[in-house]
Amino acid sequence: MEFVIITGMSGAGKSQAIRVLEDINYYCMDNLPPALLPNFAELCQSSSMDVNKVAVVADIRGGIFFKDLFNSLEELKNKGIEYRILFLDASDDDLIKRFKEQRRPHPLAANGTIIEGILEERNKLEEVKRKSDYIIDTTKMTLGRLKEELLNIFVKGSISYNLNITIMSFGYKYGLPQESDLVFDVRFLPNPFYIEDLKNNTGNDKNVQEYVMGFETTSIFLKKLVDMLKFLLPLYIKEGKSNLVISIGCTGGKHRSVTISNYLASMLTAENYRVILNHRDMGKQ
Repeated sequence: MEFVIITGMSGAGKSQAIRVLEDINYYCMDNLPPALLPNFAELCQSSSMDVNKVAVVADIRGGIFFKDLFNSLEELKNKGIEYRILFLDASDDDLIKRFKEQRRPHPLAANGTIIEGILEERNKLEEVKRKSDYIIDTTKMTLGRLKEELLNIFVKGSISYNLNITIMSFGYKYGLPQESDLVFDVRFLPNPFYIEDLKNNTGNDKNVQEYVMGFETTSIFLKKLVDMLKFLLPLYIKEGKSNLVISIGCTGGKHRSVTISNYLASMLTAENYRVILNHRDMGKQ
């Protein structure tokens, strides 16, 4: 029997995750007190209904019962019941935004602010996060992207790296993106803006891509950039970084930066990284 325990931060997407697993034929139970995990697993094993895939949400909503989680995990192990833990997380800013938009109270913020509840919960979940088999950071992640991540893990058996990478094209004339971790200036590449047939197109158009990618300088630059990223990204993951913004800038953020950003997004996605592509200034005049 495949037994999955879903836990993590309130507001990080556990309810959406269990619905996805239910859609792919997992028998699902939400908000099960952790002390009942061993009994529930045994019940599923002995069921005449041929239950072979089970997913359970056990989180901080269990209140004082959540402290029973580790004893239950040890009991599952002693009974020979294999399990996997999926932990959903998100940045504090994103969690605050979600609670405000939904006008829901944080389960640990009855007498305090949302951020106080988040920080208390993060502290309580620190150990279980370390023991988790899969960690998905849903910061700025769409429901479609979360579903794709879950299908990769639980259907395709393909695990992506625990690092959300945003690749952002931008125009220097509109200012540097303040959220950038790494910034690369591609204004040294020939500018399609000065080619009449390309001026009004963007780096999403094939003719602009062929122009930008057609120079030896571009090939040399991309080879060196990709080599550097392949060196850096595992080190960021090792240090526990969960979100990385790579910004690619040209003059107007319409041609060169878009083309290079598209290439990097495609390359990193093929390497099983989680990638969000954002062309910040492409639609500006």
